Amino acid sequence: MDIAVRALATRLPPLRVTQQESFDFFRTHFELAADEEALYLRLLLEGPIRSRYFGMDRTEEALDMEPDHLNARFLAAARVIGADAARRAIADAGLQPDDVGGLAVNTCTGYLCPGLSSYLAGDLGLPAAIKTADLAGMGCGGALPNLECAAGWLAAGCAKPVLSVAVEVCSATLFMGNDPGLIVSNSIFGDGAAACVLDGISAESKPTLFRLRDFESGVFPEHREQLRYRQEGGRLRNVLTRRVPAIGAKCARIVLGRLLERNGLGIETVKWWAVHAGGSAVLDHIGEGLGLDRERLRYSSEVFSEHGNMSSPTVLFAMRRVLDAGRPSRGDKGVLVSFGAGFSAFAALVEFGAA
Repeated sequence: MDIAVRALATRLPPLRVTQQESFDFFRTHFELAADEEALYLRLLLEGPIRSRYFGMDRTEEALDMEPDHLNARFLAAARVIGADAARRAIADAGLQPDDVGGLAVNTCTGYLCPGLSSYLAGDLGLPAAIKTADLAGMGCGGALPNLECAAGWLAAGCAKPVLSVAVEVCSATLFMGNDPGLIVSNSIFGDGAAACVLDGISAESKPTLFRLRDFESGVFPEHREQLRYRQEGGRLRNVLTRRVPAIGAKCARIVLGRLLERNGLGIETVKWWAVHAGGSAVLDHIGEGLGLDRERLRYSSEVFSEHGNMSSPTVLFAMRRVLDAGRPSRGDKGVLVSFGAGFSAFAALVEFGAA
């Protein structure tokens, strides 16, 4: 496979909330048991995350947990941040909306029919004669199968560049309860969107951030109950157990091993890493399992510290940080790794170009 990524843009909603503000919010508006408050304090005030961004005008909007209102808030915020990320990517690639030949969108934090691609296509003014796909239920790992879907259109002969958009409004899935998994979820998840422009044309005159060389994925249903959304009272309730960091690292290692072996590469030949920052323990387990020190995972850690876990776009935020701060050299190899509900894991091999 030789698909060029011409642009990668990220977008956050405007409301930035510090972890101290989040702690004050939960303590003020909810009757927390002593053990609940202690866990919120440890996660919010003693953890690595400094702030998160939410798709609402003010934090009090989170108190409205009526299912219809949550889905309406999901749609409103997803359209704004998804379209903004896509517009930025289109502009960075030197394109106009009419130049786009496909739109693949993934999200797991709200359900729509027609899917979010219908709304974004209209908001962006994309032509009617485009390919579209909505990937739902892929969880935090969804951005990489999205990229693979978009790359597949180009490999199959799509003559125009295509958009790949990952967007999540995790704040629309806030769910209170004394389950430690819910408290963790309420303490680490934030909202965000990322968009890539992919092109199958290999003209050197066009800027190329990196080339997608290969993909690998795996599904491990025996671990499904460790990480998933379930419907409860008409709302999405996150299920997140203590085993997720270890399982995520194990599944990612299996999938990554297949990808590297097929391409005749070893861990040591991969210079740049963009790993889904599901949590600090997740990154620790992945680092230990793959023999990667903190420096090689620094960009993923920085994203987690500044934005929390934004679900699927998080890995692309890490890649954007690699590009901006790491400044890879032409020909350097890189890997994107994500995992999520299913239990599923995904990896992509990339080779950096000259932007």
